[in-house]
Amino acid sequence: MLIRGASEVLTCAGGGLGRSPGADVLVRDGRIVAVGHLGELADEPVLDAAGGVVMPGFVDCHTHVVFGGSRVDEYAASCAGTPVPAGAPAGITGTMAQTRPLDARALADASAPRLREMLAHGTTTVESKSGYGLARDAELALLEANRRLADATGLRIVSTYLGAHAFPPDADRDAYVDEVVATIPDARGLATFCDVYCDDGYFTLEEGRRILEAGREHGLEPKLHLDAYSHTGAARLAAALGATTADHLNHTPPEELEALAAAGVIGVVMPLLDFAVQHDRPAHARTLAASGLRIALATDCCPGCHVTSMQVVMQHACRTGGLSVAEAIRAATIDAAAAAGCAEETGSLEPGKAADVLILDTDRFEDLAYRIGHNAVRTVVRAGEVVR
Repeated sequence: MLIRGASEVLTCAGGGLGRSPGADVLVRDGRIVAVGHLGELADEPVLDAAGGVVMPGFVDCHTHVVFGGSRVDEYAASCAGTPVPAGAPAGITGTMAQTRPLDARALADASAPRLREMLAHGTTTVESKSGYGLARDAELALLEANRRLADATGLRIVSTYLGAHAFPPDADRDAYVDEVVATIPDARGLATFCDVYCDDGYFTLEEGRRILEAGREHGLEPKLHLDAYSHTGAARLAAALGATTADHLNHTPPEELEALAAAGVIGVVMPLLDFAVQHDRPAHARTLAASGLRIALATDCCPGCHVTSMQVVMQHACRTGGLSVAEAIRAATIDAAAAAGCAEETGSLEPGKAADVLILDTDRFEDLAYRIGHNAVRTVVRAGEVVR
């Protein structure tokens, strides 16, 4: 197809937005062939952008989108400042109890509506973590559900093994760490990354290092949740391992942020998670970026932060996190693609990459931040196919 009639095309290539007013995008066999003023191409079917902005699809590089059940009672009680109703699921282990009984097919069926909602809001690539099974077979079922969902929804899904999300109730700590490590060879064919949650009450640096080094031995690159609720020193571990990302970073001090930046680790900021939990120390994207850290944005879609729109994430990152609209767009596209390990394939409109393309209903890219709560995505192209 030939995408023509745009007010401007944002390629997100190079170091900025790559703005090209009135440019065309030529797509063949699901790949971008050319971007520019291409003249007459009589044999190509035209997709009319009708004066809208054309840009890359969003990449949501940190989610827990596959799970069973709901924690709406917990969230409503938190909003009201009242105790969680007796018997209502709460926390990671509350979702675990609702997730473990479901097989991969049932998990995929339960999660597909969330992913389709993401797609409708312009997300074409999702990193999806396990972590709500907290047992070998249940964790592998979550990873298998990711594979089924990629086929069912057409989204690119990058899988991450997060057996080290929390400790199951009444588990022997050392035995569970052993189980997480022992599951890694079986996760290898289903996942790209191995992740660990390092924080008070979760996994220690020693446990995290053991799990992540085992993951790397089996081809799973490391990621870390760290310093969400306390300073742990796990950023030093992320830097030492050359982790792909360090996520949350609410309590990470400046010298450790600089160490992450020097090691090429990407910092993932999730402003709506901090909003949903009413965090007393929200991560501030501008402060993190000032340390030299490359920033990516994500929804952290999960039972405690039920959000599917990267546009709303960008709006919060601009207004409360100090990013410019242009910075937020890059953090939701090419930088997020790097955080998901797929920047060679998506995140920018460049020849050879997959044709993951959005057409907005506005001629100003700034409207992505300005029109709060509005879905500005009119058309979604995923791998050269119009899917919305």
